[in-house]
Amino acid sequence: MRRLRTLAWLGGTCVLAGALVAGVLFPVVGGLGLVTTTVSASVDSVSTDLQTGTVAQTSTMLDSTGKPIAYFWGDQRRTEVASDKISRAMKLAVVSIEDKRFYSNDGVDWRGTLRAAVTNATAGSTQQGASTITQQYVKNYELLVLATTSAEQSAATADTAARKIRDVRVALTLDQKLGKDEILTRYLNLVPFGNGAYGIQAAAQTYFGINAVDLTVPQSAMLAGMVQSSSALNPYTNVQGVTERRNTVLDTMAANGVIPPSDADAAKATPLGVLAEAASPSNGCIGAGDNGFFCDYALQYLATAGISQQQVDTGGLTIHTTLDPTVQASTKAGLVRQAPADLDGIANVLDVVQPGTTAHKVLAMASSRTYGLDAARHETVLGQPYSLEGDGAGSVFKIFTTAAAMEKGLGINDVLDTPAQLQLKGFGDSAGSPGCPAKTYCVQNYSSHYKTSYPVWDALAQSPNTAFVKLISEVGVAPTVDMAVKLGMRSYGVVQPGRTTSIADTFKNGNQASFTLGVTPVNPVELSNVGATLASGGTWCPPTPVDGVTDSTGAAVTVNQQACERVVDPDLASSLANGLSHDPVSGTAAGAAKTVGWTLPLSSKTGTTNAEKSDAFLGFTNTVAGADIIFDDSGSPRSMCTSPLRHCPSATADLTGGAEPARSWFDAVSPVVGGLGAVTAPVLAPRYATGNGAFGQP
Repeated sequence: MRRLRTLAWLGGTCVLAGALVAGVLFPVVGGLGLVTTTVSASVDSVSTDLQTGTVAQTSTMLDSTGKPIAYFWGDQRRTEVASDKISRAMKLAVVSIEDKRFYSNDGVDWRGTLRAAVTNATAGSTQQGASTITQQYVKNYELLVLATTSAEQSAATADTAARKIRDVRVALTLDQKLGKDEILTRYLNLVPFGNGAYGIQAAAQTYFGINAVDLTVPQSAMLAGMVQSSSALNPYTNVQGVTERRNTVLDTMAANGVIPPSDADAAKATPLGVLAEAASPSNGCIGAGDNGFFCDYALQYLATAGISQQQVDTGGLTIHTTLDPTVQASTKAGLVRQAPADLDGIANVLDVVQPGTTAHKVLAMASSRTYGLDAARHETVLGQPYSLEGDGAGSVFKIFTTAAAMEKGLGINDVLDTPAQLQLKGFGDSAGSPGCPAKTYCVQNYSSHYKTSYPVWDALAQSPNTAFVKLISEVGVAPTVDMAVKLGMRSYGVVQPGRTTSIADTFKNGNQASFTLGVTPVNPVELSNVGATLASGGTWCPPTPVDGVTDSTGAAVTVNQQACERVVDPDLASSLANGLSHDPVSGTAAGAAKTVGWTLPLSSKTGTTNAEKSDAFLGFTNTVAGADIIFDDSGSPRSMCTSPLRHCPSATADLTGGAEPARSWFDAVSPVVGGLGAVTAPVLAPRYATGNGAFGQP
């Protein structure tokens, strides 16, 4: 009875084998007409996809020295390598165990297929397979690349005549179109090796910390053996099983004559030699450490430049960034020196931008906060250095009022009146302020030590509020706000989430003179870029973190960066920078400059907000620009005190932009400014030295 069942199995299997051959050789054959007609409809398209051979690859973000910052992948962590970047031992190992007649068959091992059919028939179940490496490549490509739904994945592995006929025909086509080495290379670059590693390069790095080209015979044998079942054959959970499978591969290599038996025996006597734990890098910016803020900003920048996150996750891109690791390290150190990473409720951020007329490169982007997900340890992944933050930059915004007035005829040597108090109608409402009339904007100076008037350059250095509120009332709120947007505060011109009008329109529509006192949240990288614009002769460029992008072949990928534009007259920019150069010498930043022995030309402006809830310092030379902002990041802004930096009651709050913000800037920039080029002083153009009288001469 058993013999009859065996004969029945054998007969059925032979019929199936014959059907497979018939289905491959003849598009429509007898009862197989429906099956093979259906198969034929998909063979050409699958063959075309496979000949292209495009697979998802890991993208890498590099700093300016070429060191990796972060890696990105979707479902498959893979890095394709060329044939000559895969060791000969690896190729021999996988061919020996998976398809010893690989180099002589035509993509299908007919002898093996019939042998497997007989074996399976005799056993009464599937005991042996006969798929070639080419067929395995076809099946894996359909499963890992072409199948995007669970139904498609099931179809790619279905044990049906239709699927088998299709895969055989595709394999035959590929064998004719592609060389053996190309098929083998693609196969090794495609298949999973467990622990998140797809392809031989990722596998070599994951298990041995080396490149695929350096794999030895025993290492290659282990990886070739794991192809059978990358989940079950895990060297970290199944050492015995992986060792036995590796040894089987070594025996097969010896039996096939590709290595001497003595070498196989020696290799079998060695341990697996894998790393203590799988070397799988973190996926995304979370693996970038404190470069994570920059990493996130770069991804955001790429998205606006036409490169989607999907392209980053699957395209095998190399993202060349502008991040200077030396400047970045110095920036981070300068921030935490003044504001420890675990300081409760207070963050310190600084972006360093390189001026230029063709690009403004972001060299560093940091927060005193550690980039991470553990809120209990004061970590954050929020975009503090490139989002609207804090209560404002305070008097730094007096730069915009001055620039707008200079466009209308104000000179740096012209004199500004500095009354102790100022009350203005039609420029906002200070409702609730003691002694301020209704529907009136009232302002007074930070202290009583100011003189009654100052030249513009000294007013910028000493920063009396009334002088600049009076100035904005003369030059106009709208031109001042527009100047801020032109010089770099571009997000002010865009309606932000949760708002119905842009920040710029809010101030212009309300004709609010308080704009000159910096009373609205600021984007630190935009404020840093304001300095870069003035340092670049009035040329604005987007603050870019990306130098270029290449695909997996090394070809350049288009990055649609916004074009640079001249926004103010070069002489105006230089003259305003010259006027700002007195601040670190005799103004509110002089003390901080002295603490580090700063002697180079520098243009700067400090800023302190009402109740000291947010304070800033903008400094720039012809080689570097940066804005440091210290703000309450708890969600409920509180006043701050200096030395040490801390929260304190508003009545005693005394933090100013010339304290920790300025000291952070100098601590960060002083150690690296010498390596960024020769620093030269900005020139005061004669036509901007003394104005045309529009704002009154003394």
